[in-house]
Amino acid sequence: MPVQTIDSSAGHRGRGVGLGLALASAVAFGGSGVAAKPLIEAGLDPLHVVWLRVAGAALVMLPLAVRHRALLRRRPALLAGFGLLGVAGVQAFYFASISRLPVGVALLIEYLAPALVLGWVRFVQRRPVTRAAAVGVVLAVGGLACVVEVWSGLSIDAVGLLLALGAACCQVGYFVLSDQGTDSGADTPDPLGVIAYGLLVGAAVLTVVARPWSMDWSVLGGTADMNGTSVAAALLLSWIVLVATVVAYVTGVVSVRRLSPQVATVVACLEAVVATVLAWVLLGEHLSAPQILGGVIVLLGAFIAQSSTPVKPSPDPVASGGPERELSRRSTAA
Repeated sequence: MPVQTIDSSAGHRGRGVGLGLALASAVAFGGSGVAAKPLIEAGLDPLHVVWLRVAGAALVMLPLAVRHRALLRRRPALLAGFGLLGVAGVQAFYFASISRLPVGVALLIEYLAPALVLGWVRFVQRRPVTRAAAVGVVLAVGGLACVVEVWSGLSIDAVGLLLALGAACCQVGYFVLSDQGTDSGADTPDPLGVIAYGLLVGAAVLTVVARPWSMDWSVLGGTADMNGTSVAAALLLSWIVLVATVVAYVTGVVSVRRLSPQVATVVACLEAVVATVLAWVLLGEHLSAPQILGGVIVLLGAFIAQSSTPVKPSPDPVASGGPERELSRRSTAA
């Protein structure tokens, strides 16, 4: 009996630590757009900000890539897919969208990814989905209509909307690739290794696309305006690289290993809430009441879609906040 009590206490402590790490990950991820937008407004191209973020994080994670170098031989397609879609594609479209949209709106649109995954499963792969999943899709789409305020003739920036939808589609592409290219069991790749190589692949791709040699590097030596407050550009970049990328990915992976996927999904949805609140407080980006209500509906629909696994013989990759959390979920299941 005493042994069971000790084990129970240790389990509660482990879940408590996991919950704390999941909250830290949500806060870290949610702060990326708030730190990036002042740099973009200071004169940096969105693609250059993405390149700085991904290349800096890849450099920090390089030791992990060396440790898991066997992945290059075992999972080249997965590494390429994660780098192209889960890192370069998602971040490039998201950062481009926040240059034209409020941070919270852009991230809420990106949260359509779980609904789009289920649409792919139902209409492209022609596999049945649960009724609850269908309800989640309807809620997410209806909430998006409130976020973009369709009744006012789509007053939101159309290009920004398309860019945010591009970020959501990149997440869907990664989830589909993950479903086809990974196996369960002992051969499941270590998620930290995949993240490290995904960042390296993303940095290589973005180097060709963003052409950082044409960047105005002097911006990084100055300050950026954050709703009337001058903040050192180097400090904002350090936050984006170290906190919003490295710390966010690592804490997300570790937290999911200590929590159930359902709990991790709920906490992951806080990322959009954190981003919206931080943008409201630090950038002065106020959302209207219908947009706030729509955001709540989008997150509710995303949660239902994420919690309702499509009917299939093996697990299906439904998003829980981002590709890195799906990798963590697979590792936990194994």
